[in-house]
Amino acid sequence: MSKKLVYFFGAGKADGTAEMKNLLGGKGANLAEMTNLGIPVPAGFTITTEVCTAYYENNRQWPAGLEDEIKENLRKVEEAMGAKFGDTENPLLLSVRSGARVSMPGMMDTILNLGLNDETVQGLIKKSGNEWFAYDSYRRFIQMYGNVVYGIDHDKFEALLDARKKEKGYKLDTEMAAEDWKDMVAQFKQVFKEEMKMEFPSDPWEQLKGAINAVFASWMNPRAITYRRLNKIPEHWGTAVNVQTMVFGNMGNSSATGVAFTRDPATGENKFYGEFLINAQGEDVVAGIRTPQQISLEASREWAKSNGIPEEERKEKYPSLEEYMPEVYQQLLGIRKKLEEHYREMQDIEFTIQENKLYMLQTRAGKRTGAAAVRIAVEMQKEGLIDEKTAVLRVQPEQLDQLLHPMIDPKVKVTPVAKGLPASPGAAVGRVV
Repeated sequence: MSKKLVYFFGAGKADGTAEMKNLLGGKGANLAEMTNLGIPVPAGFTITTEVCTAYYENNRQWPAGLEDEIKENLRKVEEAMGAKFGDTENPLLLSVRSGARVSMPGMMDTILNLGLNDETVQGLIKKSGNEWFAYDSYRRFIQMYGNVVYGIDHDKFEALLDARKKEKGYKLDTEMAAEDWKDMVAQFKQVFKEEMKMEFPSDPWEQLKGAINAVFASWMNPRAITYRRLNKIPEHWGTAVNVQTMVFGNMGNSSATGVAFTRDPATGENKFYGEFLINAQGEDVVAGIRTPQQISLEASREWAKSNGIPEEERKEKYPSLEEYMPEVYQQLLGIRKKLEEHYREMQDIEFTIQENKLYMLQTRAGKRTGAAAVRIAVEMQKEGLIDEKTAVLRVQPEQLDQLLHPMIDPKVKVTPVAKGLPASPGAAVGRVV
């Protein structure tokens, strides 16, 4: 094991680089690289993949020196962000995420808003002046921590939330009042107590230790084991743990969160493609609770047209990021260009906007269809980003297989009988029984 167990990133400098994926995992290496590129990334640190391997070799115990290195790097994060972990006046809150050396989307676990308790939530209210946001963040943390660290069924919390919304006649989470969230916190803690026969952990340091161990444990969860087997990923690689300052997309209508691809992953067209939600946290975009909005105006109009939504309604209810936050959109376009030119590859990115300030939370090579892979490779070669040999190597054999399946001629006009998301390539002919 290398001597250094924890690598810091923040305030424009990082200990790691993109080349260190084997040690820092894909997410950690790219967070370090973006930081070194001068892209706005919330400060944090990465616990190496070697620590995960040592954790399992040592009967799920931390290796010597890890706790001291974490505390030392936590102090650096506090200094970079001007806040203190566990402080009741100006609390630093953290996210804890996994990050293997190859992308394993959705396979391992994430915890957000770590560091909240009954005292620090008051500090968050004072600091933000927003009680609704503080209690929304707190109830999310209890639910996520209870589920990921202690295995409490997610639905036990959701049932209480659904009951409250039904009682008050709310359709969306955003209609909840601060008092509703405050009551949800009390109810969620009661669920935890009933399930675990103990109080919800309130010590921020104990919360952090529990979350780090949960990420290590998620490397061996059934989802991750199956994914590794299907994708021929060795077990001994382990996962890194990324501990990062929380930035909040749920601080009101000047905040948002989103995901995007620097090119269309379905067609390969050189268009910025993505979705975002106003006043939300990251998991909301993919949870299907609310309808995400499109990043670009062009995509927003196309989406509205395909869903039969009039332009006036689209502008009022589902504006694009380009319309809603034009300055942030232009900044995001600049980062899109910088990342593509630096990595010379189509990127899949995650971002959060906190009170009109943009932060990047992830970049990685984006997954794409066979047709998109061919188009992106050809066009990037023409743009001078990659050479011909690299372009050929960018298209995987299984992606060519997708392209060779029989398909409906895109030039032929047809009347669809139903709409859905394509799950596999090609077309079939026959009678529906």
